[in-house]
Amino acid sequence: MMLLSPFMLILRVISQTFVLAIVQVLANKFRTFLTTLGIIIAVASIVIVVAALSGMKQFVLDEFETVGVKRIFVDGTLPPSWRTRLDWRDVQLKDHEVEAIRTHVTSLEHFVPMYFTSFSVQFEEQLLESVTAIGIEPAWHDVENRDILQGRRFGAIDLRERRNVCVINEAAVEELNLPREPVGSFLLLSGRRFLVVGLVETPDQSAMFGGGDTRTEVYIPFTTARALDPDRWINYAQGELKDASMADEAIAEITAVLRQLRGIEPGEENTFDVDVVQQFIDQFNNIARVITLIAGGIVAISLIVGGIGIMNIMLVSVSERTREIGLRKAMGAHPLIILTQFLVEAVVLCLAGATVGLSFGQLVVMGVKAVPDFPLETLAVPPWAVLLSAGFSTGIGVIFGIFPAIKAARLDPIQALHHE
Repeated sequence: MMLLSPFMLILRVISQTFVLAIVQVLANKFRTFLTTLGIIIAVASIVIVVAALSGMKQFVLDEFETVGVKRIFVDGTLPPSWRTRLDWRDVQLKDHEVEAIRTHVTSLEHFVPMYFTSFSVQFEEQLLESVTAIGIEPAWHDVENRDILQGRRFGAIDLRERRNVCVINEAAVEELNLPREPVGSFLLLSGRRFLVVGLVETPDQSAMFGGGDTRTEVYIPFTTARALDPDRWINYAQGELKDASMADEAIAEITAVLRQLRGIEPGEENTFDVDVVQQFIDQFNNIARVITLIAGGIVAISLIVGGIGIMNIMLVSVSERTREIGLRKAMGAHPLIILTQFLVEAVVLCLAGATVGLSFGQLVVMGVKAVPDFPLETLAVPPWAVLLSAGFSTGIGVIFGIFPAIKAARLDPIQALHHE
């Protein structure tokens, strides 16, 4: 008779124990379903919550990507400590400050001021009231990553001579009933004739960043806008970093330049804001992590409740099978074998519940994605969520199954055989 190696013996015992556990689980299908219902709900919740958070996170990050992770914004602001000394107009960006930032901040690739003014816009009989015309410089196209579809950008001569020229978007062509090739047409901006020299593309941008209802856009040379409406101010300036990793460096450099130009003493608040898109992304990632942890904690409670149900039914199972346990021990079964059988049975119950929960959660995710025009197109169950669910379920089975298994292993065979 061939003797089995210790490894083969252990493997044989585990496989036999697993089969016995499956038989016991299948012997009471309805009771098994009710027992594992808590695990099913908990695992399904994990899958759905993680898929929703992952989809939402990817959606928001994709929206940030449309803005550009290398974008930086500078604007004047009036903190409470300055309100007795300055007016809000005093803290708005000045031309010499924009130029100083261009000269001294080496981490910027481009930096352009934005000048907003309002005009009525007319083409032949078609009139639009209160259209925002934005004064820009040629580098604005590089910062915004918006190319010219027809015609040309503004040139240095347009700014130097303050020419009455403009660039429009496709919505302006539609709303003003312009020709399909509008370059060369003339618009009236509050009665002044402007030559259309370019058609700029309109990026696909969601309402999250103000792009949900794209309407007429009119851009004119920055100097022209200043000449036509000299009482206004630079609304803000925006730039593009040479590299997204240089965000902190750019903030520090811009802050140093503006504090020096504005004579802000050490310890005094800034009269300006410097914001980088990457900052918002980092903040959102931090918030998303906190939300995930909170949601995970809530779902973990469901798993614990499900584990208590598993422990309860395993204790009932030990009580029901006391005579069987006594008979097996009387025939020489080692207490470790008894313990292993009940422990594996608890783990199998949890894994069965996890399998059903994963399947149900996946079906819910697929059903939600099938909804027409659903915004979270990237909604999906990540592989780590599946592994996490299986791992948690196994752990719950071991933790809550160990007490009933120990109780079964410690039964006295004589008393167990006399159990009614």
